[in-house]
Amino acid sequence: MSYKGIIVTGGAGFIGSNFVHFVSREHPEIKIVVLDKLTYAGNKKNLEGANCELVVGDIANKGDVEKAYQKLLEITNNANNEDLAIVHYAAESHNDNSLRNPEPFIFTNLVGTYRLLEICREYNLRFHHISTDEVYGDLELDDPNKFEPETPYQPSSPYSSTKAGSDLLVRAWVRSFGIKATISNCSNNYGPYQYIEKFIPRQVTNIISGIKPKLYGEGKNVRDWIHTEDHSSAVWTILEKGKIGETYLIGTGTAPGTKNEKGGEKNNKEVIETILEIMGHNKDDYEFVKDRPGHDMRYAIDASKLMNELGWQPKYTDFKKGLQQTIDWYQANQDWWKSEKDSVEAFYAKNGQ
Repeated sequence: MSYKGIIVTGGAGFIGSNFVHFVSREHPEIKIVVLDKLTYAGNKKNLEGANCELVVGDIANKGDVEKAYQKLLEITNNANNEDLAIVHYAAESHNDNSLRNPEPFIFTNLVGTYRLLEICREYNLRFHHISTDEVYGDLELDDPNKFEPETPYQPSSPYSSTKAGSDLLVRAWVRSFGIKATISNCSNNYGPYQYIEKFIPRQVTNIISGIKPKLYGEGKNVRDWIHTEDHSSAVWTILEKGKIGETYLIGTGTAPGTKNEKGGEKNNKEVIETILEIMGHNKDDYEFVKDRPGHDMRYAIDASKLMNELGWQPKYTDFKKGLQQTIDWYQANQDWWKSEKDSVEAFYAKNGQ
């Protein structure tokens, strides 16, 4: 498939804005409309330098979704709907926030996805749904298995359960109404523009600010880390080559027993110690804080289907190099995060974290 225009929901957020920059750079002929509510995690500054139009609105609001679609028609000179797509990044995504107040997750992740599916149904638009590996629950540290597209869903938080529900909505709309949709479930992202409440940017900005990094619990929790640039290239590959109705897992690891089996798997202790090492500190210069409620133990992705069937390969296979690039960005862009640092840390301190 080739496209004349796309709507990127949540395109002013972390992963969505990186995708907007990727498409703007790699495919400058494609017109981009960003539909974003601009919550605390969305930032207009994230889109500076990208060739796109911003529509401020809520994906759960039918009128706002229609407004974004009409803007896309306008800037593509009323392109044929078969040449247009919606790439759906918008989501409430912070587990801790979902435990404190699940309601926004219900509206954004479930109702919002429904609204987008309905406009795709009405206008025959291509739809790609961005989801998470957290829908599969977690694995034991010594489990030889990894998540695959057929792994049963076992979400453990309001966030992951609403993402699981949104995945199921997409599958149902494909089967019942013939929507041209694909799904991708990705592992943990890192890179530029990530809000400083998240694990890696929090530790990096702590060190820059002269605050000791914080490690939840014992730090044994394992995540399968992928640079957001690789996530962007994977999504574009699925848009161009993916089979309608299919789910693709995005990560840097492959099937158990293969050469690249481990991929980006690192536990939180390894990550925090690598950050300290890169930034010139002793690797044990951090403090332990209480663990998060219901903290999943391990996520691990088998991305063999994406690699073998669609020919995608990650660029950032060296985690340390990707982390260095990310640290450099936060050091060079302190005006992007500095004003909110104190309030974020005050919030965590209130919760003993």
